[in-house]
Amino acid sequence: MQQPVNRHAAVEVAFNRAGEVGFRARGMADPLTGRLVRPDDPVRVASVSKLVVAIAVMRLVEAHVLTLDQDVSTALGWRLRNPAFPERAVTLRMLLSHTASVRDQGDSYAIPLDGSTQAVTADVGGWDTVHGPGDGYYTYANMNFPVVASVIEAATGERFDRFMKRTVLDPLKLDACFNWPTCSDVAVAHAVELDSPDGTPLKDDLHGRRPPCPVSSPQVGPCDLARWRAGVNGALFAPQGGLRISPRGLARIGRMLLNGGELDGVRVLSVASVDTMVGPVWTFDGRNGDTDNGFACRYGLAVQTLATARRGCGDDPGRDGIARVGHAGEAYGLRSGLWIDRARGTGIAYYVSGLPDNPRPGRGGFTAAEEDAFSRALRLTRSGGRRAKRHGFSGDYSPPKKLSRQ
Repeated sequence: MQQPVNRHAAVEVAFNRAGEVGFRARGMADPLTGRLVRPDDPVRVASVSKLVVAIAVMRLVEAHVLTLDQDVSTALGWRLRNPAFPERAVTLRMLLSHTASVRDQGDSYAIPLDGSTQAVTADVGGWDTVHGPGDGYYTYANMNFPVVASVIEAATGERFDRFMKRTVLDPLKLDACFNWPTCSDVAVAHAVELDSPDGTPLKDDLHGRRPPCPVSSPQVGPCDLARWRAGVNGALFAPQGGLRISPRGLARIGRMLLNGGELDGVRVLSVASVDTMVGPVWTFDGRNGDTDNGFACRYGLAVQTLATARRGCGDDPGRDGIARVGHAGEAYGLRSGLWIDRARGTGIAYYVSGLPDNPRPGRGGFTAAEEDAFSRALRLTRSGGRRAKRHGFSGDYSPPKKLSRQ
């Protein structure tokens, strides 16, 4: 007798420089309607979004609109400073590498429509008062990316989500978006719902309908995007984690990076820009940052490098010592990842949903669920797609029994 399909979803896609080599898709994208998940269905990939934002920044750097090492206050039009280090400039390189001394205060990075980045960053509680900008001290903070998005808007005069669509997503032929406004009706209709382990909807409970307010609701007044002003509130479209994209879409981004910034004849970044993103800017030396229990030990411009051979580092979910680069994500019961092996020309993209707030830890800094998804995707890469279900679903999925990166 056929087993019932799990209400949560998991997808893995393996690829190389030339294209996809295999996929696995299990579970439901929409439990209410019983719609099964596909590798083309968009999902909120959480912090993998940061890597895509960095691509946009590098495009502006190549166009000489921004520079990585200039005081971002110049672009913002107001003075951004750590109050404990008022004479030190904050740069895009610092913000993208989590070395700017910015700190999260709960979910302060989710700034409502009537708020501003300037007001949030004026609070001394949102800064490290011991390690300042320029000290090279790493602590992961989502708030870095609303600041980056504010810089993008102020420098271009364009709304962040529209800028991302025009300069990154469209050139890569991706029906993807930050917080839904720029996605097609087809993408909205195929959104993956994110639920808690007990089935309570947590995010994108859409069923084909666009959300009534695509941004954090204002504290006072209606949700009116006509109130948007360039550079005032870069948090509106969740640059830290709000990208909706399919695993196959992530694979296209991975292939572009594997091919030195080019995909299907379209040049998105120069080889030098890809190298700059990958870095790393920061490498753990035993005392120069918070590794999140060994999860991150090398970090570039929104790009993490795996498999650091140092005591205290557990950043090797593949257990093979290969220095893959990419980013992981975690929010609303989901774990996701995009990782490429530049030396071998291969990569994987995956996510698993329906996980509890504190999943069972893995053998290193990643959770057991992430390690499982990572390993499943690697098997597709190693088989060259020969054992992959390329044109359908490949069975049900259940998280390990023992089971915010935003």
